[in-house]
Amino acid sequence: MTSSNDVQKTIIRNKLLGRWAAEKLAITGPDADAYSDDLAKSAADPERSDVFSKIRKDFDAAGVAQSDEQILHVMSELMLEAGNLVPTARGSSRDAAAVMLARNLQFR
Repeated sequence: MTSSNDVQKTIIRNKLLGRWAAEKLAITGPDADAYSDDLAKSAADPERSDVFSKIRKDFDAAGVAQSDEQILHVMSELMLEAGNLVPTARGSSRDAAAVMLARNLQFR
């Protein structure tokens, strides 16, 4: 069973991953925000949760040279970073960082 902490970490990881992928795809401004928000939202939707395949497809379509191993490595690194942003105790600075990231996501 997936804990709420795991879901929160995945949402944050996907947001960060979306920003990384948007940069590689030369997507900027509001479009980059929308792209990363879409990946973040996919963490809560099991039917859209394969962010690796989405990024692989987008990179292939745009001619971005990144191997599967490179993408998976970034995903792993960002999951570790997301784990550091998920609060371990209420009121911590990590709690504030997680709240700020969540507020930046625009769930529709």
